[in-house]
Amino acid sequence: MKLKQKLRKFFRKKRFSMSDPILQREEWSVHTSPAALLGSLAAFCVFLFLLILIFVAYTPILNIFPGYRTDAERLNDRLVQSIMRIDSLDSRINDMLTYNENIAMIMQGKTPVLPSRLSDADTAAIDKTLIPPSQLDSLLRLQMESDGDYSLARTIQSRDNAVQNAYEFAIPVDGIITRHFSRNDNYLGVGIQAAPNSPVTSIDDGTVVDVLTSTQTGITVTVQHFNGFLSVYRNLSQTLVARGQAIKSGQVIGYNAMHKAGDKDNPLFEFEIWHEGKPVDPEMYIVF
Repeated sequence: MKLKQKLRKFFRKKRFSMSDPILQREEWSVHTSPAALLGSLAAFCVFLFLLILIFVAYTPILNIFPGYRTDAERLNDRLVQSIMRIDSLDSRINDMLTYNENIAMIMQGKTPVLPSRLSDADTAAIDKTLIPPSQLDSLLRLQMESDGDYSLARTIQSRDNAVQNAYEFAIPVDGIITRHFSRNDNYLGVGIQAAPNSPVTSIDDGTVVDVLTSTQTGITVTVQHFNGFLSVYRNLSQTLVARGQAIKSGQVIGYNAMHKAGDKDNPLFEFEIWHEGKPVDPEMYIVF
């Protein structure tokens, strides 16, 4: 009962008026209920909130407040980020182009040369900051270049021997080596006399990075292996793989060239191994 009475009072209209105490007369009056007053106040608050929200969303009014980032500043930040991304993509594209050029040079039997990332100005600045070696530096250099326990040449040789002992690849084709690896003659692989149309297999797991056809060397297949190794198979008559294909060790990648007219000897299969961009002797990694 008490609750009903309170609700009736809350919704019952009452007369609100304002009087002038000097003139002793009523200025204005209104008949309303407390519920109507509360509803009007809530509606006014909602209207004010929507009005502020519209101003914030569709006008640059926030730019006048200190510490708030303007649209121009945000656009400038996005522009800087876009320029940095473009520069990074440009560097990656240049690296990819350099890698492809090195692969092409390897396919042609040439030694790839990595370009220097330093400009002429940077090189000149470095040259200006070089400090002449002291007597102790000269003695240390002589010790490193000598045949002692700390010899640099011995260290490099030990590292190469460790790499050779750690990796032993499969034979690419059955045959007899008739031409050996020779840097002096610029022959960067081995020549193997193999039977015509003999299957040529991959020496290890890897990915085919290039397949080229030439009138001089027939079909050439290049395979990228793990730990910086690259194998090149030349003078093929047929290939069973494509660029980008993943292959397994011992998988047939093609067949040796066929006999040419007037050629009494078996076709010469040429095979190369590269490690970290440098040609190495295949006989140091494969027991033919």
